[in-house]
Amino acid sequence: MIYAELALSDVQINCFSPRKRQIPSCPASTTQSAGQRCFSVTPTLCKRLFRQILLATCGMMGLHFHTQEMPMPALLYKADPARAERWRVLFAEHAPDIEWRVWPDIGDPADIHYLGAWLAPDDLQELLPNLKVLFALSAGVDQLDLSRIPKSLPVVRLLDPGISHGMCEYASFAVLSLHREMLRYRQQQVEGLWKAQPLIPANKRRLGVMGLGLQAQHILSSLKPFGFQLSGWARSAHQVEGVTCYAGEEQLSEFLGQCDILLCVLPLTAQTEGILNRQLFERLPEGAALINMGRGGHLVETDLLDALDSGQLSAAVLDVLQKEPAPADHPFWQHPKILLTPHVAAMTQPESAFPGLLDNIRRFERGEAMQGQVDRGQGY
Repeated sequence: MIYAELALSDVQINCFSPRKRQIPSCPASTTQSAGQRCFSVTPTLCKRLFRQILLATCGMMGLHFHTQEMPMPALLYKADPARAERWRVLFAEHAPDIEWRVWPDIGDPADIHYLGAWLAPDDLQELLPNLKVLFALSAGVDQLDLSRIPKSLPVVRLLDPGISHGMCEYASFAVLSLHREMLRYRQQQVEGLWKAQPLIPANKRRLGVMGLGLQAQHILSSLKPFGFQLSGWARSAHQVEGVTCYAGEEQLSEFLGQCDILLCVLPLTAQTEGILNRQLFERLPEGAALINMGRGGHLVETDLLDALDSGQLSAAVLDVLQKEPAPADHPFWQHPKILLTPHVAAMTQPESAFPGLLDNIRRFERGEAMQGQVDRGQGY
């Protein structure tokens, strides 16, 4: 009798020997008694043909066999319900071996190997004891309390080209709106004032980006054709073609001093929370403008109001706030120097995000490194 196991699918085929025999490699037992499992194969493709071959083989060997369906791994979705059906269709078409479940209908929690979520449940470890990977369905992970997530559980950011495209579109819109004085023209329209503002050539306008990660580099590349003078700053050193790069606290003042428009796409960490504050604004040239596409936690909102009212800053485009949605009495709503949008710079689209998510699942299944895995030490 031969024992073999090919862990390739959700169907397990067991053959039974009528005689007692030694099979050291069999995980069921080192000594097989009559009726114990001693041949196990789990095929991936052509399951019906595979069953027929095994039936004939076992018959010739005088063995009996039966098939047992093994539960397939499940992914639990805990994010925007409006997009759940689009995700389900993609998994059904391209990954039928992964069961799709939607929070709060988790079914048997033991089957759930993957969680795709914006926010993780508080009792994660107790609720999902067999969870293998937490996929954050977002470009960042600051909305997750990593201290409450087991360190042994990989947390993986979503690598979605659709998010990059959206961020580039929004950045271009925001930069060009400030460059071409659109906030002033909006106010002039309200006042019924027909007046041309001075036009500064793009190659005379200095644009600085805080953050030099993947999204920031995509944004800088998308802005190059306009001819702006481009610079970037990050906590660690970077080299980006066509961009003057600065690094660390020791070079922050030099970077800020040459920014006519400052765009923030930093990740939100303990080190970057509140970084857009009075002290930073005072290091910008008088009349500079601000764009915040990072997180609301980067900005000290009262300091921005003071800088706008004093003229230290001329305008701001904000896609994120400390509290979202903004309350009806928030001063940003009616401020003539602020353009406010409701966190729409980029939104996850299942069709563009799915390939990267599935690729990471397959990487995990093969024991390979996943792309976008969060560094717990850095928080992103």
